[in-house]
Amino acid sequence: MTPLIFDIKRYAISDGPGIRIAIYFKGCPLRCAWCHNPESQLPQVQKLYTASKCIGAKDCIEVCPEDALALTRDGIVTDTDKCTLCGLCADACPTKAIEMSGKLYDVPEIMQIIGRERIHIDLSGGGVTFSGGEPLMFPGFLLEMLKACGEKGLHRAVDTCGHASSKTLLEVAQHTDLFLYDLKLMDPAQHKKWTGKDNSLILENLQKLAETGAEINIRIPFIGNVNTSEEEVTKMAEFIASLPYKRRDLEIASPGKTPLVSILPYHNIAAHKYNKLGAEYEEFEMAEPTDEEIEWAMHIFRNYGIETEVGG
Repeated sequence: MTPLIFDIKRYAISDGPGIRIAIYFKGCPLRCAWCHNPESQLPQVQKLYTASKCIGAKDCIEVCPEDALALTRDGIVTDTDKCTLCGLCADACPTKAIEMSGKLYDVPEIMQIIGRERIHIDLSGGGVTFSGGEPLMFPGFLLEMLKACGEKGLHRAVDTCGHASSKTLLEVAQHTDLFLYDLKLMDPAQHKKWTGKDNSLILENLQKLAETGAEINIRIPFIGNVNTSEEEVTKMAEFIASLPYKRRDLEIASPGKTPLVSILPYHNIAAHKYNKLGAEYEEFEMAEPTDEEIEWAMHIFRNYGIETEVGG
């Protein structure tokens, strides 16, 4: 299955080492309440609308073959029963108030885009990061991209929530230089409450991935009133410190080796993206973590011998 790509980010500096190009796949098995890319969740094309950009030019209305658009006091309104998501309105909009999220690319097209950034990638020790959404939802296309990048000597990173087939994950690991692996909560009931799925598969996959000797950066979205309690952070630290690392060149386990943990403090600046999709951002009791909560979490992880940073 070929995924839709909803963004290609050049000069990315927080998705792995160096200056990178990040490819964002559309589609995700989770529905995290704090998701900062809501347009990544569904695998199909979606229309985004920014009312503040609209100047009422009506170009979009004139080109719509389904007569699905109308200009109102609140701006352009789309009749979703009529709209076929053809994208003609977005092409016609002079201010890009209407955008389409999700575009098909083939592997050669993406490799050409990557090639144009090669000088910045090479000079900075960067590479290519596959993110989303969830790239492991599309193993055939992802593996083809990873192999193509490998043939060009490019560093390859995969950003994953870990909720995928173990077989797929381990096959992808053979062609990946770095995993950016999300760890959100240890309590399975709370994980399901906040993401829509429990975490049994995610934890099992992280354990299996660690056994391969893969380089892993565990990234924790750190959210007040969700996963910042001492009990929750301690459970995370205990789990991470117990992971069965094995170097690829040795048959025996390599105890004491733990991955870098990145604590990613929550913020709600993505609320405007939900508005673009015609949805409301529900913050519930989520809050930005305090400096004290972040410092205490760092202290707990380091007490378990885990190298930890904020951001990344």
